[in-house]
Amino acid sequence: MYFDKLLNAFFYSLSGIKFLLQERAFLQEIMLGVILFVLMFFSQNTKAEILYIFSSYCLVLITESLNTCIETVVDRISSEKNLLSKKAKDIGSAAVFFALVHLGIVLISLIRI
Repeated sequence: MYFDKLLNAFFYSLSGIKFLLQERAFLQEIMLGVILFVLMFFSQNTKAEILYIFSSYCLVLITESLNTCIETVVDRISSEKNLLSKKAKDIGSAAVFFALVHLGIVLISLIRI
């Protein structure tokens, strides 16, 4: 019983990832990750620093995922222009921006090639 629920949760997660991979913004952030991976391969950073950079990058993906979720729910409710819908979408976008700024600060302070 528990294993079935765990297996279902795993497949729901894969389905969510499949949806995310159809989003332009998420794909751009995946490309950013590929570039970061290549840079980290040639970097002089310690394992701890690389882990911190990777964690900061994961924060961007998590935030983008939640932002996409917010946008999807808002679009599901109504396609009409609405101030509250705009507010929800803009706040989600701001969260992604903050995560990207955090990653940028981490990269500027840590990366050594």
